[in-house]
Amino acid sequence: MKLTLRKVTVTPIRQNCTILSDELGRAIIVDPGGESARLAQEVEGLHVEAILLTHGHLDHAGGAADLKALLTARQGREVPVIGPLREDLFLLERIEQQAAAFGLNGMKSVTPDRFSKDGDVLSFLGHEIEVAHVPGHTPGHVVFILRQAGVVITGDTLFRGTVGRTDFPYGNERQLLERIRSKLFTLPDDMIVLPGHGLPTTIGEERQNNPAFQH
Repeated sequence: MKLTLRKVTVTPIRQNCTILSDELGRAIIVDPGGESARLAQEVEGLHVEAILLTHGHLDHAGGAADLKALLTARQGREVPVIGPLREDLFLLERIEQQAAAFGLNGMKSVTPDRFSKDGDVLSFLGHEIEVAHVPGHTPGHVVFILRQAGVVITGDTLFRGTVGRTDFPYGNERQLLERIRSKLFTLPDDMIVLPGHGLPTTIGEERQNNPAFQH
């Protein structure tokens, strides 16, 4: 089943929300950080099967609660929120406080309907979506690997030319770099990387040229 991938940049933090849809009109939404009404319009006419979160930061999960409510009302059936690992629950529960501190509106705390585990395989849109735990930016951060489509959604782990921040009290740079090497750099060179901010890249490009690994 061929997938269509659409990037919608949301919130003043310019976060990449990814909408994946198939030829049958089904969709999933990854990291709706905010602007839930706009995102609901973006998937008008599609049947959204689930909302997926890579991690618990407000710019990635702040719109999930409202978007779930909008889509559930529209579709007449609950749209589940599938979270990162449970280790990120402390962040998901504090989104409203985080948003207030940044002066941002329209973001809500969210409790996922289920949490992910490393090695989970989700089945949506006729594709298997592998869940890999890549902590270091946040303790429960996951990435979503779609081998059949040749795409990995990396959240705030691996970016074009850099890696995610680790200067939080719960951050761990060594852990992040180790997990990128073991979980992401073992993927095919031509696999497209869709990061949480900025432009896409490929696994091969980052393995060879990302400055974070050139030492």
